[in-house]
Amino acid sequence: MNILIDIGHPAHVHLFRYVAKALEERGHKLFYTVRDIPVARHLMDVYGMPYTVLGVKKDSVVGKALSVLRQDLTMLRILRKNKIDVGLSSGIVLPQTSVFSRISNFIFDDDDDAVEKMYVRFAHPFADAVLTPDAITRKTKKTVYYPSTHELAYLHPNHFVPDKSVLARAGIADGDSFFILRFVAFKGHHDVGETGLGKEQKRRLVEMMSRFGRVIITSEREIDPEFEAYRLPVPPEDIHSLMYYSSMFVGDSQTMTSEAAILGVPALKCNTFAGRLSVPAMIEKYGLCFSYTVQDFESFFLKIEDLLKRGGLKKDWEDKRKAFLSDMIDPVPFFADFIENYRKH
Repeated sequence: MNILIDIGHPAHVHLFRYVAKALEERGHKLFYTVRDIPVARHLMDVYGMPYTVLGVKKDSVVGKALSVLRQDLTMLRILRKNKIDVGLSSGIVLPQTSVFSRISNFIFDDDDDAVEKMYVRFAHPFADAVLTPDAITRKTKKTVYYPSTHELAYLHPNHFVPDKSVLARAGIADGDSFFILRFVAFKGHHDVGETGLGKEQKRRLVEMMSRFGRVIITSEREIDPEFEAYRLPVPPEDIHSLMYYSSMFVGDSQTMTSEAAILGVPALKCNTFAGRLSVPAMIEKYGLCFSYTVQDFESFFLKIEDLLKRGGLKKDWEDKRKAFLSDMIDPVPFFADFIENYRKH
């Protein structure tokens, strides 16, 4: 089959990387489209995923709507030109254009319906299946549930082996304490009206955590000049190995909090999504991560400080990680089997 994967965010590169590899090994031909996002394009270049740039991402709601219309037309031409049989995505464009083609279209979605109403309205109805972690309950009858998470499609031990040489490249001595802080832009379609950490809160975190070890910051938008000295010292493809060896993860990112937790790193986030998402809540039940609302920043701050003072958390978190992994499947074979065996009625 000719299979097209549409990438709308750097995290999607990781999500689909091993699924694509499994499908290629089964003899299928893969095509890729991507938005003009430097980090996503860089990762695809590194991983050997040749792509067509579909367009740029816009921040405003109106800008997003207009860009989606343009991308719909471009996508339709790509589907027809390459005689695509199956489309995979976590976005709106591919599901919408599938209506005007004969492709089977599968959405990979790990957010709750209640926090992504636009996506549920404008993407789910056009999909043949919405592949969803079973921690979530969906309204659409097209849902296909599986006992795992998006992050395990690339961080499951079957696929991810940490590269310890990343420490030397980052200028970190083996055994040194260091912390990764991640600040996001909140500009996705599901982020309208949502917020994370403010500048003064970030400043307080950096000042406090620097007393316990080295602070490393990765930011979705251009990093604030005052935090330049803390900039991530390795390329994006090394972030998960660096995260694996870190002592703690802190930030306002949904995905990277889950990634750190799944890697057995104490992970704490603060944003307006706290307590509202099923997959993060499921991971929290294993004691791997903690979430706080922006109104409860002081509790968030004090929890981080308390954990840092305690220290020696790695063994405890590794035990929690093992318990989590024992209850989850490696989703890659599940995805590949479903895609390969699906028959449109």
